[in-house]
Amino acid sequence: MAGRRGKVPRFYFNFRSPYSWIAYRDLTDRCPDVARAVEWHPWWEPDADGERLMKEHGETFPYTPMTREKHLYILQDVRRLARARGLDISWPLDEDPVWEVPHLAYFLALEAGHGPRYIERVYRARWQEGRDICDPATVADIAEELGLPAERLAGAAEDRELREGPGLAALLALGRDGAFGVPFFLHGYDKFWGVDRLPAFVESVRARARPEPVEPGGSGGLDSPSYRWAVPPAAARSGDQGHAGGCG
Repeated sequence: MAGRRGKVPRFYFNFRSPYSWIAYRDLTDRCPDVARAVEWHPWWEPDADGERLMKEHGETFPYTPMTREKHLYILQDVRRLARARGLDISWPLDEDPVWEVPHLAYFLALEAGHGPRYIERVYRARWQEGRDICDPATVADIAEELGLPAERLAGAAEDRELREGPGLAALLALGRDGAFGVPFFLHGYDKFWGVDRLPAFVESVRARARPEPVEPGGSGGLDSPSYRWAVPPAAARSGDQGHAGGCG
């Protein structure tokens, strides 16, 4: 683990957090060389079944309920950040969300070679179209757009193999890496939390990992074959929201 940590920087992304969306846009729009160099790992708040599986493996999910005052601040702060980047935001409403719905479907999209396009489309659906991405129908629509099996992606949250395989492995990884909020970046043993820490992470990756520069005229896009889209290994089966600029 130590050697691997020293070589491969990681980005823990989350579809729920507006700050994770902002970091995603900053990373892919402004720093495509670093976006290609990192491993991308999904981070989400597990439901009761996911928490049970984590506990069976000796991990717990760090969660702190958000206060009303903090929520109101985040509404203002994210609008400022989006406006500064020329992004239009449509704030979604979450009613009893199940975050396994969009996040476990990611693994199926990734397996089919469409991980980058799926992430972009889910972020756009939630933060620019105001859609409920925890509604299986929304995931089905996105799957159809990408040419993926809609029924299978829409039912990802009910797939035991996904939950107990790559899903559980992803949850255990965030516990081991100490990813207590999003956006969260890891390079070696250096941790960076929040949009405001992205420049320091980028500097660290460029200085130590030395990714190849983007060629003039190159796409630098998410479909680049040099992107690292990490698929956690199948886990063994055993029966904070943060501050502004962090998880929100």
